[in-house]
Amino acid sequence: MVSSRKHSLSNSYSNSPIVPLSPLALLSQDQDRNMVKFSKQFEGQLVPEWKEAFVDYWQLKKDLKKIRLLNNNTTTNTHQTTSFPHNLLSSISTFGLFGRRRDQGAIQVHKRLTASASKGGDLLYETELLEQFADTDAAKEFFECLDMQLNKVNQFYKTKEKEFLERGECLKKQMQILSELKTIIKQQQRRKGEEEDASISCSISCEEDSVKDRTEQEQQQQDSFTDELERNEVPFSDSPTSDEIGKPTDINMKTEKGKLRTLSGRVFSFQGKSLRINIPLTTPSRTFSAISYLVWDDLVNQSSKKCGPQGGGKLHINKSKLHHAQKMIKGAFLELYKGLGYLKTYRHLNMLAFIKILKKFDKVTEKQVLPVYLKVVESSYFNSSDKVMNLSDEVEDLFIMHFADEDRRKGMKYLRPRQRKESHAVTFFIGLFAGCFVALLAGYIIMAHITGMYRRQPDSIYMETTYPVLSMFSLLFLHFFLYGCNIFMWRKARINYSFIFELAPTKELKYRDVFLICATSMTAIVGIMFVHLSLVTKGYSYAQVQAIPGLLLLAFVLLLVCPFNIFYHSSRYRLLGVIRNIILSPLYKVVMLDFFMADQLCSQVPMLRNLEYVACYYITGSYKTQDYEYCMRAKHYRDLAYAVSFLPYYWRAMQCARRWFDEGQTNHLVNLGKYVSAMLAAGAKVAYEKERSIGWLCLVVVMSSAATVYQLYWDFVKDWGLLQMNSKNPWLRNELMLRRKFIYYFSMGLNLILRLAWLQTVVHSTFEHVDYRVTGLFLAALEVIRRGLWNFYRLENEHLNNAGKFRAVKTVPLPFHEVDEEE
Repeated sequence: MVSSRKHSLSNSYSNSPIVPLSPLALLSQDQDRNMVKFSKQFEGQLVPEWKEAFVDYWQLKKDLKKIRLLNNNTTTNTHQTTSFPHNLLSSISTFGLFGRRRDQGAIQVHKRLTASASKGGDLLYETELLEQFADTDAAKEFFECLDMQLNKVNQFYKTKEKEFLERGECLKKQMQILSELKTIIKQQQRRKGEEEDASISCSISCEEDSVKDRTEQEQQQQDSFTDELERNEVPFSDSPTSDEIGKPTDINMKTEKGKLRTLSGRVFSFQGKSLRINIPLTTPSRTFSAISYLVWDDLVNQSSKKCGPQGGGKLHINKSKLHHAQKMIKGAFLELYKGLGYLKTYRHLNMLAFIKILKKFDKVTEKQVLPVYLKVVESSYFNSSDKVMNLSDEVEDLFIMHFADEDRRKGMKYLRPRQRKESHAVTFFIGLFAGCFVALLAGYIIMAHITGMYRRQPDSIYMETTYPVLSMFSLLFLHFFLYGCNIFMWRKARINYSFIFELAPTKELKYRDVFLICATSMTAIVGIMFVHLSLVTKGYSYAQVQAIPGLLLLAFVLLLVCPFNIFYHSSRYRLLGVIRNIILSPLYKVVMLDFFMADQLCSQVPMLRNLEYVACYYITGSYKTQDYEYCMRAKHYRDLAYAVSFLPYYWRAMQCARRWFDEGQTNHLVNLGKYVSAMLAAGAKVAYEKERSIGWLCLVVVMSSAATVYQLYWDFVKDWGLLQMNSKNPWLRNELMLRRKFIYYFSMGLNLILRLAWLQTVVHSTFEHVDYRVTGLFLAALEVIRRGLWNFYRLENEHLNNAGKFRAVKTVPLPFHEVDEEE
């Protein structure tokens, strides 16, 4: 029960938002939660990206601890020096008429307007200590910190509220334009009696002004919220994709002239504004459609570009683009509603924190400041403003009306998706299959040792044909197991990996799911390999049993592409989609999950080489004739070996090129150079394995050394954000997610050692009489372990950069873009 409670707390920010309550209700609710330490509860429920904007509850507790220690010392000295007359006078001064305490006036909170108050500035709160605290420096520090936290919370809430209100207004206008276009299309279809075509020509003539001009605040946000391109993830299929995270939705496209960035329709007049439909080029089909549209527009439709003088010109609306526009607006509504829920949680938790710390202060000092300061907090902006509540209700109504067919239950499934409940059966089966795997692995190793399968032999059919299958699956599921460990550590460190990877909260794999998949799969693999080895030792010929490893591989491939909704269907197809994006990386917009997965493939070159050989062995039918050297003799196979060694680095380099094209940052070109150096090193290594000459050996040493230095610099400085000279943490960054600094130093040293694993190519060290393929598997496993270590720090750095911009929700670009007449 305790573990499930902690899980619900740690994920509440990604679930349904908390509804704010009154201060008295919060006070009574807080008294009912004494069994859970509030600091843990507070840390578990806060929005990770906004952590710095929440009340610094831990600093206030430190200040309160100073007051407690000072009061303890003062009390000890007082008991030793005070006399009865002094105590009597102190008691009389403490109580007023009729025995009422005068601590109600212990503090007084003043309101001060900022210099820009006349232009909508903010109220600042300052607490004045009266006679009871006049000589206490610790109390002054406490209330100065408390006032600073209250002012910080008000300012942040006001800023985010303004941002979400502007998003809401823009979305309403976009929804209005979409509704009008759909109505006009239906009217023309009904009038002409035509069937729905792929595109329809219609007239647009409206009066009201529907597209809001950009404000100065939005232009400032454009500078502070620029980052990598990401795609929007919504809990329904074929989700819309975002253009640029955090950027305003209708940025002036003058900066994009000369570049093919969006699938833009012809300019049309609507409600007195010149508009264009912009669909981001996130897929090859949209890219080709944009190119064909531009060619067709230039060759055929030059005469119809301009609307009539009265705004009643003909508009050629593509129905597919209108469909994409609707999905983009739907995704924007979902992200807006999620952001409003986070803001409600922010309001609720900060109110709880103020109540809790003031109660502690009253208990320590035996004063009554809670009623006085609580009135100020209750009347402050973040607790008294109801704009967020009203906008949240309005978004619910609009979404249900336009995207849920007036069905509230259906609409709320999208707006407030429910988390999957974790079952204890998953934990049980993890332990069951893990035990089976260990037992089968022990039996397999003992049998292989007795039969001498893994020893160096002049002719070993088993090591040439069957061992690559086991090696391939071992590397794959070791990597998957480390991913489960990464998820566990990311959750423990409060790294919002779901937001970074754009994973749907209802469909993402938890670390228990990952462990269950690994344990189940490896149990089946080792079990089948154990049966296969048993049949070989009993005298069965290889021709009779050699199809077993091939059938095992075929079963896993069929399970991966199985179309039925079983065995983590959504995760399997998301993986296939990511692999498709990687293979066609120059054509697809690159998001965090795509290049993260491509980096994983760069550490799995040995697995891909094994997969290449196994596929050749079974597809060509060599397993029937036991001619396992056929693939090695084939020229096409030898050429393909170079390609397999190059492909992961090539895909990653193409992703860097696409990101440079989309974002225009030279930093991506520098990253591309890192993968080019890795490609050259990999090619030299493959050539040396075949030639074994001194010249190729020298080339391997030179290329691998240069690539290693390049990669180490990028790991530590760019991906991990370490090795900063002016940091308060020597050789580390200023903000660290882990409390113990030595872990970072240890990880850097370990990463350096594992990066030098290529020296095995030069040294050729062996473990007594163990086959060289076993040594190769061990070195490949070390590279996979290094990548698992890299994954944690890569996401940590990504989270800190994202949290520094207080970005907890994605901004989906909206389709209808206002253009100037010059365009």
